[in-house]
Amino acid sequence: MTPLKYLQAYPPALQDKVRHLIAQQRLGEHLATRYPDRHDVQSDKALYAYVAALKQQHLKTAPGIDKVLYDSKLDVVQRALGLHTAIARVQGTRLKAKKEIRVASLFKAAAPEFLQMIVVHELAHLKETEHNKAFYQLCEYMQPDYHQREFDLRLYLTWRELPAPNDTDHRE
Repeated sequence: MTPLKYLQAYPPALQDKVRHLIAQQRLGEHLATRYPDRHDVQSDKALYAYVAALKQQHLKTAPGIDKVLYDSKLDVVQRALGLHTAIARVQGTRLKAKKEIRVASLFKAAAPEFLQMIVVHELAHLKETEHNKAFYQLCEYMQPDYHQREFDLRLYLTWRELPAPNDTDHRE
């Protein structure tokens, strides 16, 4: 049985369904049917505006964000699809923290739902630092189908790592 590293926490029956789609070379087709579009948030400036709009819509009282960018160094293998950081700096007698959100560059070519899922996840960390019940409730509040999108994103990552069956495959 082929291990599905992005789906290990899911029930074996669900993993078997994914393996079946892979064996039939239909996983990409399944994803393309569900997510036919690609977003147009291509620059760091556009990504900042996108994140700021989502934050304003759902988390008005959360701390501000100082920097948002696509990061080509985020490694999917290390499970970093996005990253939130608070960099503390001393300025005179005051301690200031700059909040940053980084999104893996591979999401420049992804479905808008996947970009939103990553951004929602990172924004939720502004209020909830741990991946606990409150964190996932906040994610669901910002994106009501969050858990389905997370699963589908894991399918997308699985598909990206499959060997391409022919040269016409467009995974990037």
